[in-house]
Amino acid sequence: MNEIRTPPSIIVGIDGSRAAIQAALWAIDEAVSRDIPLRLLYAIEPENAQVPPDRAARKLAIAENAVRYAFTALEAAEKPVKIEVEVVQDRAITALIRASASAEMVCVGAVGLHHVRPDRMGSTAAALAVSAHCPVAIIRGDNRRSGQQARWIVVDAEGAGSTDVVLEAAFAEAQLRNAPLRAVARSASGRGDADCRIEVELDRRLERCRRNHPDVRVESAALHGSLLTYLEKSGRTVQLVVVSVRNREHVDQLVGLMGNSVLHGAGCSVLVVDHQPR
Repeated sequence: MNEIRTPPSIIVGIDGSRAAIQAALWAIDEAVSRDIPLRLLYAIEPENAQVPPDRAARKLAIAENAVRYAFTALEAAEKPVKIEVEVVQDRAITALIRASASAEMVCVGAVGLHHVRPDRMGSTAAALAVSAHCPVAIIRGDNRRSGQQARWIVVDAEGAGSTDVVLEAAFAEAQLRNAPLRAVARSASGRGDADCRIEVELDRRLERCRRNHPDVRVESAALHGSLLTYLEKSGRTVQLVVVSVRNREHVDQLVGLMGNSVLHGAGCSVLVVDHQPR
């Protein structure tokens, strides 16, 4: 018997937090650009013991209020997006991973409702980054322009984990958000000639994407130090960093304690791509 697949959509994890609303607002353009729905997914955490009817009703009311708040925020954006809503009885991470099997992208806030410190990424977001079956966007802040200056999108182009999928995803985001793009890779020696070789190699790899996205302003740069150090020194000039899930070292750094502290200070979101489809 053939499995019935859910039509593609952009999934947003909703939990009642402000961070989830910011993720939903960020995701609007992803859905509009693909002409697919934006689906708000709220997971009601199941309990081991049987839940009294009044408690179950309260949990459902909380879910409905959270979804309604998100729906209202999306409508206020006044963009031509179809909004769908789904409330499920499941753990949030389980529901999101399952939904990712047919999604174009899953978007979540970096900080969940129950996290006190904004510089600590929620466990759901961190687990989803490496376990989903589609790209995962972990959103911090509202990512809007600061004055007239567009904030950069940075793509991690280092090592075997940096595939054409990663570069294409970064170019697509830069075009969608009318932002400049910078491809970066670490220089082992930090010497001028080594930097030159890295930048020449990056330019070669970027050539096909440049042809496909001629309007994107792009440059390459050799890093003297880690990606996190670069992001920290960049202040709030970077809105999004794109990285391959295959580069687990860099993904773990970005979603780990140190990475969260740096990204919180920079107001920088993360897009993890190149997952294995289900």
